[in-house]
Amino acid sequence: MSTSPNVTPHATTLTREHRWRTLQARGATIWITGLPSSGKSTLGTALEERLVELGRGAYLLDGDNLRCGLCSDLGFKREDREQNVRRVGELALLFADAGTIAIAAVVSPYEQMRAHVRERHEQDGLPFFEVFVDTPVKVCAQRDPKGLYARAYAGDLDGFTGVDDPYQPPSDPDLRVTPKLALPSAVDAILDLLGMPRLVGAATTGAAARS
Repeated sequence: MSTSPNVTPHATTLTREHRWRTLQARGATIWITGLPSSGKSTLGTALEERLVELGRGAYLLDGDNLRCGLCSDLGFKREDREQNVRRVGELALLFADAGTIAIAAVVSPYEQMRAHVRERHEQDGLPFFEVFVDTPVKVCAQRDPKGLYARAYAGDLDGFTGVDDPYQPPSDPDLRVTPKLALPSAVDAILDLLGMPRLVGAATTGAAARS
């Protein structure tokens, strides 16, 4: 990845291995992608809560929330969407490097950019798992709490993903979640990806296994 001109990365004396061993924690990124209103934020919130209850550091990087701050200067043209995903990917990478489970719930409609984020994690030796919330567009439109699909279908909202802007579904996600899968079961499946215990009571055992 290119860097800003006249900038040299600063290497710290604290290694990732020492940090993780001392904190008894291992970082990773769970990248949750899907159409708007597919259930990404709901799944990410439930996963974050379960991980914290298990005694693991976790943080939800919700796409809408980040567009209110870190990415508030970006619009919804393709180049802006790509930049949005790149920024969130770099932020997730930092969280994961620190030993936290980064949970990115972002539409991230273009497969090329999701692959870029995965590649960045692989280059840095950090676990990355892509979770595809595979909810049909009709179901998303029916459950849409913000009314954005209705506005898009009425021609009042241009460039809306799933209506008049493309969404490229993952060709080989690490996990595919459909509306038939109950929320707790979806969280369990992600914990399985992470190799973690599902129950809060098993948190101590899991911590001991990681140390």
